[in-house]
Amino acid sequence: MAKMLYSVSMSLDGFIAGPGGDMSWLAGHLEPNPAADELIEQTGALLVGAHTYRGSDPYEGDEEREGRAFGGAWSGPQFVLTHEVPEAHVPGVTFIGDFGSAVTAAKNTAGEKYVNVLGADIARQCLEAGMLDEIFVSIVPVLLGDGVRLFAHPGGTPVTLERLSLSEAQSAVNLRLRVVS
Repeated sequence: MAKMLYSVSMSLDGFIAGPGGDMSWLAGHLEPNPAADELIEQTGALLVGAHTYRGSDPYEGDEEREGRAFGGAWSGPQFVLTHEVPEAHVPGVTFIGDFGSAVTAAKNTAGEKYVNVLGADIARQCLEAGMLDEIFVSIVPVLLGDGVRLFAHPGGTPVTLERLSLSEAQSAVNLRLRVVS
């Protein structure tokens, strides 16, 4: 069965988006990253949070890549966890209002590949439910100072992680971790 993997780019000071979910900071750092490309090939479905789905796009203004998962490097089924289902049909996207149903649908669709989790809040929910298997973080050489944290759970308990790999790309350091507890 599919494993659940949270993949994200993060500033050195721990933010995955700027204030208000702004992703424009990432545009200048979207260079080739073989480890991320390998992960994209191993992805069978996306589980996306509503804020991430409706949010800022680092490819904004690029007609060929804007609005496409990983700038168009991946295509396939997306499951968006939301309580506000749009009226218009979006090809390849299924909107689901229940967390458990969204996870089940994504895992069943992904088969033996990964379900790539996109969004800090949905990743936190997966962690809390004991469903997140791995985390892949591309640490980008920039300090944002404010924004959306990689993981925020005030008063929460620590999560133990085990390093699986560490690699470098042109403009990032990649860290792949397994969730232990």
